[in-house]
Amino acid sequence: MSARLPIETDSLADRVLHRDGMMLVIDKPAGVPVHAGPKGGINLEQMFGSLRFGLPRDPALAHRLDKDTSGCLVLGRHRKALARLGKLFSNGRIGKTYWAVVRGSPEAESGLIEAPLAKRSPERGWWMAVDPAGQPSATEWRVMARGGGLAFVEFTPLTGRTHQIRVHAAHVGMPLLGDPIYGAGSAGGAALHLHARAVSIPFSEKRPPIEVEAPLPPHMAATFTAMGWDAEAPSPLKRPISA
Repeated sequence: MSARLPIETDSLADRVLHRDGMMLVIDKPAGVPVHAGPKGGINLEQMFGSLRFGLPRDPALAHRLDKDTSGCLVLGRHRKALARLGKLFSNGRIGKTYWAVVRGSPEAESGLIEAPLAKRSPERGWWMAVDPAGQPSATEWRVMARGGGLAFVEFTPLTGRTHQIRVHAAHVGMPLLGDPIYGAGSAGGAALHLHARAVSIPFSEKRPPIEVEAPLPPHMAATFTAMGWDAEAPSPLKRPISA
Protein backbone atom coordinates (compact mmCIF):
# COMPACT_ATOMS: atom_id res chain seq x y z
CA MET A 1 0.00 0.00 0.00
CA SER A 2 1.39 3.43 -0.96
CA ALA A 3 1.87 6.11 1.67
CA ARG A 4 -0.79 8.78 1.91
CA LEU A 5 -0.10 12.48 1.93
CA PRO A 6 -0.76 14.02 5.38
CA ILE A 7 -3.13 16.54 3.80
CA GLU A 8 -5.28 16.36 0.70
CA THR A 9 -3.68 17.76 -2.46
CA ASP A 10 -6.72 19.86 -3.29
CA SER A 11 -6.66 21.47 0.16
CA LEU A 12 -3.20 23.01 -0.29
CA ALA A 13 -4.71 25.89 -2.28
CA ASP A 14 -6.82 26.70 0.78
CA ARG A 15 -3.59 27.27 2.72
CA VAL A 16 -2.37 30.11 0.49
CA LEU A 17 -1.79 33.21 2.61
CA HIS A 18 -0.50 35.49 -0.15
CA ARG A 19 -0.52 35.28 -3.93
CA ASP A 20 0.73 37.59 -6.64
CA GLY A 21 2.40 37.20 -10.03
CA MET A 22 5.82 36.52 -8.50
CA MET A 23 5.30 34.46 -5.38
CA LEU A 24 3.06 32.52 -3.06
CA VAL A 25 3.24 32.29 0.71
CA ILE A 26 1.52 29.20 2.05
CA ASP A 27 0.73 28.00 5.55
CA LYS A 28 2.85 24.85 5.74
CA PRO A 29 1.29 22.15 7.92
CA ALA A 30 3.42 20.56 10.63
CA GLY A 31 4.58 17.00 10.01
CA VAL A 32 5.08 17.32 6.24
CA PRO A 33 8.59 17.55 4.71
CA VAL A 34 8.89 20.27 2.09
CA HIS A 35 10.82 18.01 -0.31
CA ALA A 36 11.86 14.39 -0.66
CA GLY A 37 14.83 13.28 1.41
CA PRO A 38 17.65 11.00 0.21
CA LYS A 39 15.35 8.02 0.58
CA GLY A 40 12.41 9.70 -1.12
CA GLY A 41 9.00 9.69 0.51
CA ILE A 42 5.92 11.87 0.50
CA ASN A 43 6.51 15.61 0.60
CA LEU A 44 4.91 18.99 -0.01
CA GLU A 45 6.53 19.53 -3.42
CA GLN A 46 4.43 16.65 -4.75
CA MET A 47 1.37 18.84 -4.23
CA PHE A 48 2.60 22.02 -5.93
CA GLY A 49 0.70 21.20 -9.12
CA SER A 50 -2.42 22.47 -7.37
CA LEU A 51 -0.73 25.87 -6.88
CA ARG A 52 -0.16 26.88 -10.51
CA PHE A 53 -3.16 29.24 -10.62
CA GLY A 54 -3.00 29.51 -14.40
CA LEU A 55 0.78 29.44 -14.89
CA PRO A 56 2.36 26.67 -16.99
CA ARG A 57 4.74 25.39 -14.30
CA ASP A 58 4.55 24.48 -10.64
CA PRO A 59 5.89 27.02 -8.12
CA ALA A 60 9.15 26.12 -6.38
CA LEU A 61 10.61 26.47 -2.90
CA ALA A 62 12.39 29.76 -2.21
CA HIS A 63 13.59 28.47 1.18
CA ARG A 64 13.02 25.54 3.55
CA LEU A 65 11.21 24.76 6.77
CA ASP A 66 11.80 21.64 8.89
CA LYS A 67 9.32 18.79 8.56
CA ASP A 68 7.74 19.47 11.94
CA THR A 69 7.79 23.27 11.69
CA SER A 70 4.56 24.95 10.55
CA GLY A 71 3.80 28.34 9.09
CA CYS A 72 4.92 30.77 6.39
CA LEU A 73 6.62 29.05 3.47
CA VAL A 74 7.63 31.18 0.48
CA LEU A 75 7.40 29.85 -3.09
CA GLY A 76 8.56 31.48 -6.31
CA ARG A 77 6.20 31.18 -9.27
CA HIS A 78 8.86 31.27 -12.00
CA ARG A 79 12.64 31.51 -12.50
CA LYS A 80 12.89 35.30 -12.31
CA ALA A 81 10.97 35.37 -9.05
CA LEU A 82 13.02 32.52 -7.58
CA ALA A 83 16.26 34.31 -8.44
CA ARG A 84 15.04 37.49 -6.74
CA LEU A 85 13.78 35.66 -3.67
CA GLY A 86 16.98 33.62 -3.44
CA LYS A 87 19.02 36.82 -3.40
CA LEU A 88 16.83 38.35 -0.71
CA PHE A 89 17.10 35.27 1.50
CA SER A 90 20.87 34.89 1.01
CA ASN A 91 21.42 38.60 1.79
CA GLY A 92 19.34 38.33 4.96
CA ARG A 93 16.80 40.91 3.82
CA ILE A 94 13.68 38.86 4.47
CA GLY A 95 12.35 39.39 7.98
CA LYS A 96 11.29 36.20 9.75
CA THR A 97 9.41 35.81 13.01
CA TYR A 98 8.92 32.45 14.73
CA TRP A 99 6.70 31.55 17.66
CA ALA A 100 7.69 28.71 19.96
CA VAL A 101 6.80 27.12 23.27
CA VAL A 102 9.81 26.28 25.44
CA ARG A 103 10.27 24.35 28.65
CA GLY A 104 11.35 26.42 31.61
CA SER A 105 11.04 30.14 32.27
CA PRO A 106 13.92 32.35 31.10
CA GLU A 107 15.15 34.79 33.74
CA ALA A 108 15.35 37.67 31.27
CA GLU A 109 12.52 39.03 29.18
CA SER A 110 14.54 39.19 25.98
CA GLY A 111 18.00 38.66 24.62
CA LEU A 112 20.37 37.91 21.77
CA ILE A 113 21.91 34.48 21.27
CA GLU A 114 25.20 34.57 19.36
CA ALA A 115 26.62 31.06 19.01
CA PRO A 116 28.31 29.67 15.87
CA LEU A 117 26.81 26.50 14.43
CA ALA A 118 28.35 23.58 12.56
CA LYS A 119 27.36 20.10 11.45
CA ARG A 120 27.54 17.75 14.39
CA SER A 121 27.97 14.65 12.26
CA PRO A 122 29.30 14.40 8.66
CA GLU A 123 26.84 11.56 8.07
CA ARG A 124 23.86 13.64 9.27
CA GLY A 125 24.29 17.05 7.69
CA TRP A 126 21.05 18.40 9.18
CA TRP A 127 22.17 17.63 12.77
CA MET A 128 23.75 20.83 14.11
CA ALA A 129 25.67 21.86 17.22
CA VAL A 130 27.22 24.96 18.75
CA ASP A 131 30.86 24.95 17.62
CA PRO A 132 33.44 27.78 17.94
CA ALA A 133 34.66 26.84 14.46
CA GLY A 134 31.16 26.96 12.97
CA GLN A 135 29.32 29.62 10.99
CA PRO A 136 28.38 32.83 12.84
CA SER A 137 24.75 32.59 13.95
CA ALA A 138 22.53 35.04 15.82
CA THR A 139 18.96 34.88 17.11
CA GLU A 140 16.94 37.53 18.95
CA TRP A 141 14.25 36.38 21.38
CA ARG A 142 11.65 37.79 23.72
CA VAL A 143 9.22 36.21 26.15
CA MET A 144 5.57 36.82 25.29
CA ALA A 145 3.95 34.84 28.15
CA ARG A 146 4.82 32.37 30.92
CA GLY A 147 3.06 29.73 32.98
CA GLY A 148 3.07 26.12 34.16
CA GLY A 149 6.76 25.58 33.55
CA LEU A 150 6.48 26.73 29.94
CA ALA A 151 7.09 29.99 28.11
CA PHE A 152 5.78 31.43 24.85
CA VAL A 153 8.81 32.91 23.11
CA GLU A 154 9.11 34.89 19.89
CA PHE A 155 12.34 34.27 17.98
CA THR A 156 13.83 36.43 15.23
CA PRO A 157 16.72 34.70 13.45
CA LEU A 158 19.28 37.19 12.13
CA THR A 159 21.07 34.45 10.20
CA GLY A 160 19.63 31.43 8.42
CA ARG A 161 21.44 28.32 9.63
CA THR A 162 19.92 24.84 9.67
CA HIS A 163 17.91 24.21 12.87
CA GLN A 164 19.20 27.54 14.20
CA ILE A 165 16.35 28.36 16.57
CA ARG A 166 16.14 24.82 17.92
CA VAL A 167 19.88 24.63 18.67
CA HIS A 168 20.16 28.15 20.05
CA ALA A 169 17.14 27.73 22.32
CA ALA A 170 18.51 24.52 23.79
CA HIS A 171 21.97 26.10 24.12
CA VAL A 172 20.70 28.81 26.47
CA GLY A 173 18.55 26.46 28.55
CA MET A 174 15.09 26.90 27.03
CA PRO A 175 14.63 23.84 24.79
CA LEU A 176 11.62 23.76 22.51
CA LEU A 177 8.65 21.71 23.63
CA GLY A 178 8.41 18.51 21.58
CA ASP A 179 11.92 18.68 20.09
CA PRO A 180 13.26 15.10 20.17
CA ILE A 181 16.73 16.04 18.88
CA TYR A 182 17.89 19.14 20.70
CA GLY A 183 15.76 19.69 23.71
CA ALA A 184 12.69 18.81 25.65
CA GLY A 185 11.97 15.62 23.73
CA SER A 186 8.50 14.43 22.93
CA ALA A 187 7.52 13.73 26.53
CA GLY A 188 3.79 13.28 26.79
CA GLY A 189 3.50 12.96 23.04
CA ALA A 190 3.96 16.70 22.39
CA ALA A 191 4.73 17.65 18.79
CA LEU A 192 7.41 20.23 18.03
CA HIS A 193 6.13 23.67 19.06
CA LEU A 194 7.83 25.86 16.44
CA HIS A 195 5.85 28.01 14.03
CA ALA A 196 7.00 30.37 11.27
CA ARG A 197 4.57 33.07 12.33
CA ALA A 198 5.46 35.86 9.90
CA VAL A 199 7.60 36.93 6.96
CA SER A 200 8.34 40.38 5.56
CA ILE A 201 9.51 40.33 1.94
CA PRO A 202 10.89 43.52 0.32
CA PHE A 203 10.42 42.10 -3.18
CA SER A 204 10.15 45.48 -4.92
CA GLU A 205 12.38 48.43 -4.11
CA LYS A 206 9.51 50.76 -5.04
CA ARG A 207 6.84 49.23 -2.82
CA PRO A 208 6.46 48.43 0.89
CA PRO A 209 7.50 44.91 1.97
CA ILE A 210 4.93 42.15 1.61
CA GLU A 211 4.03 41.10 5.15
CA VAL A 212 2.28 37.80 5.84
CA GLU A 213 1.24 36.01 9.04
CA ALA A 214 0.23 32.38 9.51
CA PRO A 215 -2.28 31.17 12.14
CA LEU A 216 -1.12 28.77 14.81
CA PRO A 217 -1.28 25.06 13.94
CA PRO A 218 -3.85 23.03 15.92
CA HIS A 219 -1.38 21.46 18.37
CA MET A 220 0.11 24.84 19.33
CA ALA A 221 -3.30 26.51 19.46
CA ALA A 222 -4.38 23.82 21.93
CA THR A 223 -1.34 24.53 24.12
CA PHE A 224 -2.03 28.28 24.00
CA THR A 225 -5.64 27.70 25.01
CA ALA A 226 -4.62 25.39 27.87
CA MET A 227 -2.14 27.99 29.14
CA GLY A 228 -4.53 30.91 28.69
CA TRP A 229 -2.23 32.67 26.23
CA ASP A 230 -3.46 35.02 23.50
CA ALA A 231 -2.96 33.33 20.13
CA GLU A 232 -3.87 36.58 18.38
CA ALA A 233 -1.16 38.62 20.09
CA PRO A 234 0.57 41.02 17.70
CA SER A 235 3.96 39.90 16.38
CA PRO A 236 5.73 42.93 14.87
CA LEU A 237 8.81 42.06 12.86
CA LYS A 238 11.60 43.64 14.87
CA ARG A 239 14.41 43.33 12.38
CA PRO A 240 14.85 46.36 10.10
CA ILE A 241 14.99 45.60 6.40
CA SER A 242 18.23 47.12 5.15
CA ALA A 243 18.67 48.54 1.68
